Amino acid sequence: MVTISNIVQKLVDDRIYVQESMEKEIISYASLAKQLHKDVEEELGKPVKKHAIEMALRRYKDHLKNKNKTVSFNYSSDLIMKTKICDIAVVRSPNLLMKLRKLYDIVDFERGDVLSIIQGISEVSIVTNERYKKNLLDILKDEKILITEDNLISLTMTFSKDFFYTPGIIFNIIRNIAWENINIYEIVSTNTELTVIIHKKDAMKGYKALEKLIQV
Repeated sequence: MVTISNIVQKLVDDRIYVQESMEKEIISYASLAKQLHKDVEEELGKPVKKHAIEMALRRYKDHLKNKNKTVSFNYSSDLIMKTKICDIAVVRSPNLLMKLRKLYDIVDFERGDVLSIIQGISEVSIVTNERYKKNLLDILKDEKILITEDNLISLTMTFSKDFFYTPGIIFNIIRNIAWENINIYEIVSTNTELTVIIHKKDAMKGYKALEKLIQV
């Protein structure tokens, strides 16, 4: 049997920022109940008192606190920003990866240049420095390019090996960036590093968002 509590939980879970605000206790439950009132009545198929919705919200808040208890993790990290990054997405083809091998002879890793090749099922994204864009486009001249993005930056955090085994860490990092209304173009993760690719207009906001996490 569907209850008010069931419906309220579903509506909150579908609104990640509402859930976040409840966890941080920075939301008015009376106002939220008023906002959800129509949806709850439609789902339940009968009139519902706003007070009942508010009580269901408060009960769910306690559930969220127990469910999402912060996992102990040391976010202390170097935070490295690299500028003038580009991101090119291309349709995956039989010869594509063989062509992309040429990039390893071009990119100067010793000077700290960037090259990340992210393989999807039907697409491949290549993230590298803008200085290599022409070389990359030459390599891809017979391939189907989906999108090209310039004026990007990378933000890289380096952690201990616990990063690989601790649940929720990537979520927390991405959440901090999302709270600043920053679009993430790519996420690159290894066992001790996490890199996010964002637009240069969001560079300082993104840097400060991650810096706050490190300083907590």
